Amino acid sequence: MSEYRLAEKPALDALAAMGWQRLSPAQAQALREGENRVILKPVLIAALRTINGIGAEDAEAIYNDLSTLSDNEEWQRKLRGGYSRRLSGENRDSPIALIDFKNPGRNTFHVTDQFRVAAQRPRIPDVVLFVNGIPLVVIEAKSPLKATAKAEEAFEQIKQYERDIPRLFYPNAFNLVTDGMRTEYGATGAPSQFYAPWPDAWPRHCDEFPDDLSKDLWCLCEPSRLLDLLAHFIVFEVDPEKGNKIKKVCRYQQFRAVNKAVQRVAQGKHRKGLIWHTQGSGKSLTMVFLALKLKTHLTLDAPSLANPNILVLTDRIDLDDQISKTFVACGLPNPTQCGSVLALREAVNRGGNGQILLSTIFKFAGSKEAIPNSGNWIVLVDECHRTQEKDLGAFLSATLPDAHFYGFTGTPIKSTDKDTYARFSIAGEGYLDKYGIDDAVRDGATVPILYEGRKADWAINEAEIDILFDRWFVDLPDDKREELKRKGMTLATIAKHPERIRLIAIDIWEHFKTVCQPDGFKAQIVAVDREAVILYRAALSAVIAADLARGGMDTEDAQEQADAMIACVYSKSQEDNKPSENPDVAALRAGLEAYYLDDAAEKDVKKRFKAFGQKPRFLIVCDKLLTGFDAPLEHVMYLDKPLKEHNLLQAIARTNRTCTIKKPAGGEIEKPNGRIVDYIGVTSHLDEALASYRSEDVEHAMRDIAILRNDLKEAHARYRAQKRAMGLEGMDEKAAAYAAAKLAAGGQEDDWFDLQRLTRTFIKVYADLSPDPAILDFTAEVKWAAAFLRLAAQAIAKDESLDHRSYSAKIREMLEAHVHVTGLSTTIRLRNITDPNFADDFTTEGKAEPELQEAFVRKSAELRRTTRELVDKNPAQYGRFSERVLEIIRRFEEGQLAAADGLREFEGLTGDIETEQGAHAELGMDENAFSILRIIEAIVPEAGHATLQDAAIAIGAVYADAAATQPAFAHMEAYLRSLRQQVRRILNEHGIGETKIIREKVEEFAINAYGDGA
Repeated sequence: MSEYRLAEKPALDALAAMGWQRLSPAQAQALREGENRVILKPVLIAALRTINGIGAEDAEAIYNDLSTLSDNEEWQRKLRGGYSRRLSGENRDSPIALIDFKNPGRNTFHVTDQFRVAAQRPRIPDVVLFVNGIPLVVIEAKSPLKATAKAEEAFEQIKQYERDIPRLFYPNAFNLVTDGMRTEYGATGAPSQFYAPWPDAWPRHCDEFPDDLSKDLWCLCEPSRLLDLLAHFIVFEVDPEKGNKIKKVCRYQQFRAVNKAVQRVAQGKHRKGLIWHTQGSGKSLTMVFLALKLKTHLTLDAPSLANPNILVLTDRIDLDDQISKTFVACGLPNPTQCGSVLALREAVNRGGNGQILLSTIFKFAGSKEAIPNSGNWIVLVDECHRTQEKDLGAFLSATLPDAHFYGFTGTPIKSTDKDTYARFSIAGEGYLDKYGIDDAVRDGATVPILYEGRKADWAINEAEIDILFDRWFVDLPDDKREELKRKGMTLATIAKHPERIRLIAIDIWEHFKTVCQPDGFKAQIVAVDREAVILYRAALSAVIAADLARGGMDTEDAQEQADAMIACVYSKSQEDNKPSENPDVAALRAGLEAYYLDDAAEKDVKKRFKAFGQKPRFLIVCDKLLTGFDAPLEHVMYLDKPLKEHNLLQAIARTNRTCTIKKPAGGEIEKPNGRIVDYIGVTSHLDEALASYRSEDVEHAMRDIAILRNDLKEAHARYRAQKRAMGLEGMDEKAAAYAAAKLAAGGQEDDWFDLQRLTRTFIKVYADLSPDPAILDFTAEVKWAAAFLRLAAQAIAKDESLDHRSYSAKIREMLEAHVHVTGLSTTIRLRNITDPNFADDFTTEGKAEPELQEAFVRKSAELRRTTRELVDKNPAQYGRFSERVLEIIRRFEEGQLAAADGLREFEGLTGDIETEQGAHAELGMDENAFSILRIIEAIVPEAGHATLQDAAIAIGAVYADAAATQPAFAHMEAYLRSLRQQVRRILNEHGIGETKIIREKVEEFAINAYGDGA
């Protein structure tokens, strides 16, 4: 009841206050053709007739069309106006509008609760929003008093709905989960980590709302804003490497920046604006959303937006390629790469509007002749601060004198950079929109960047080069020293001293082994120049090979492994293949020749670097890959090159991408931060390196790792205070877990939630700081805390604590060793259903009640995990077992079931699961074909079993053959289409209907079962 009172009812009231008409469940049901249909038919038909001026018969036919449409992207296209149909008495198709975007008042907005949808497993979502009778938003409400309110339970509920009642999600725009205090939204099908809050109520202020729920629902569901989001801020992006399609909904800063720019174009008063969205926060997608709204402007009626031409400019070929791919991947109509100003002039002179051209700023070098009629061009300039170099900005303005100019940048603009402000910003405004470093870290769009300076004698102060030279080259023969001095004592000379590089290589490897390697993260080494790249490669390879050999690996294998871990990326020079009598120079040139990567090889290395579990682990660079290179797995940058200003900001941002690794054994690891390990001394003079920026713009660009040390002390103090307040001090982990369970059951749930939260924070900060020596004082407490959390989660939630699998590998290894030493392993370790000892707990005779309760708790956790994993493999086959586990736990918690009886029910359930897992053998089918049979049975239960079995075997053979002949078929869209056609043919041959939904469900299963783990 608290769920309805504290979350669901306040949401319904807030929605009604902003114009949504409330329907009771009975009223909503009366507007549907049946419980298995989700469109409010009379509402849609009335809207179609009103908006399009059509008759009842045509409206009925359109309803029939839409009721069979089962593709979310196709629904999106039709909702946005991409729908036409031949109407009665006409001889050609006419456009049909499902929504009147320009006049929100002509649409009908309904909200209902407890919306029951019939299916093999009927579901009842809490709240559904309908526009013109079409369900566009599903809201799941959870009680804020429950531990899982804002985490797994609400997200799992949404995923369950998407699985079991897919009809409701075919037209879906996005989903929300709320506990009445915190609300998060995510695109249809999005995993929980991609749900996010919407904190900024622009153009209103947050203090205008009575509470956060009202503000959040207004931001996302106020009718005119929802139509804007639907019309312009949802894209389906094709992953260029995996080939799968991902639905994306904008973040609040993208919505805000785009609308500010569009309003400015529509008003026609100012023709420019400057937008700073920090690196890693989705700047390329912001440009896509802006182009989409400028081009379609479905919600606006402004003469200045009458099909404008859009020119997108970058300052580098690779960025041009990146932006181009993003535009194409998001399905933006007609993006064309424009190779020269001449081509641009030709495009303009051809006339017509609505063009989208992509090019680089360098094409404008030397161009002074104005293109006529440039007033209808809107120019979006990426990394706009660099367009002012070499008068490129002036050439651009001279060529397109009347165009609109919107500058985008991923780094703040220097306070001394008057040209960029003059070119893109109106007087006194600064940024049209700013989403800075702190904003992105606070929102979780990027991770914070920490830095640590390594040994001081490795840093190089340019003012002291003479002193350093004498120190580092004291053992060099006099003639060699004099030769070096004649060439000039540069910073690079010192930096490339072989002994210095050898010592740093040792330090890098030791640091990498403790920080990156356990969890599978990767690193970049930034060397002072191309020669240093080769020197580092040789030194690091030798260090790694020696370490592997010490561990028992064959010497040759060790060297082969070490070499595979490292790749070098640099530009080629004409000097590289020149002979030299100097053996050192000859060796360096040979290395530069040997390790150079051409375009194809470089592309392959970058792809493998971005992939979890694949080599290389290190990229060594000097200039390339310091900008525009996104590799979320990169955790550490080892910096041995003196960078400053935007070069420094762009380089370190390679480490700020968020990253969640799904571990093969289950669970997830989140990258906690990016790390900069500074060997050159940049961070010891950080204020100097960033002096040309406003201090508030770069204040937290990098944070000293000493901050984490203070955070650890504070997190430990808070955790200990709560532990003492609950009377758990001095207990062992097991006693404390069951004491906490009694307190939670006795009404102190909130105290347990606080302790859980504070304990997680303490462990996380400890792991983030490791291997820093500051953690040593807290190690014993972390071992206790981690074991306690696992036990308490089993005792209280009857579930495995998934947290331990989200810890870093360092923490997990420490915990496993600890529980064995303390004898907790038999209690804490969860066994798999295939474990020979799994059935031990089912024996109830001779056991005291505490033992039975402990066994029930353990079995609850084990079977929840087992069924969750099975459901992930095939929900149609195993969903009912998951539900039975939860039902047994519910009855136990409500006092309807004794522990011994619960164990007996679990024993029967385990037998049923094992029977299901072996059922394929009895039918003479392989396991995957049998899983396909279960999928088809769930969709067409009335069909004959023998027919379905034959079809499942034939479909299984199709995918088995695909896996054998094309191991990467999951990433090949054209090949997947041909497989779908084969499956459709098999279904038709066997007289099986509902082919589209069967094909979709079977393909989803087959990609996981037969594919390469995509």
